[in-house]
Amino acid sequence: MKFEIPVGATATRRDVVTKEQTVGHFVPGMPEVYGTLMLILHMETAAAEAIQPYLPEGWVSVGIEVNVTHLAATPVGATVTSKAVVTAVGERDVTFAVEAHDGVDLIGAGTHRRAPVEVARLMKRAAAKVGKAT
Repeated sequence: MKFEIPVGATATRRDVVTKEQTVGHFVPGMPEVYGTLMLILHMETAAAEAIQPYLPEGWVSVGIEVNVTHLAATPVGATVTSKAVVTAVGERDVTFAVEAHDGVDLIGAGTHRRAPVEVARLMKRAAAKVGKAT
């Protein structure tokens, strides 16, 4: 299916860092600073939001590749602004430039790719795996 997603489409989101978003929340003994997994989640969410208006009803996009560098620590209470910009649109995927800033530093930057998928088809394929794993 061909999608009319424009290069340059963008979305920005803002998230206040909570203790539950820190690496220390997930890994005892680690610092209570914004975790890389949350940085990537928020970048991916911004990317998904940038293209969702261009997808047909019943479709979403799923992350298929992440290449992000986490550049600086961010404390609990800081606001992280994540931005995603479409840089290329292929037949089956969309590429983004992503970055995040905590109001003081650029804390993350890189690229991300997403694939538009029809939710019903995806869920049918996933359900077919139930009970088959060894």
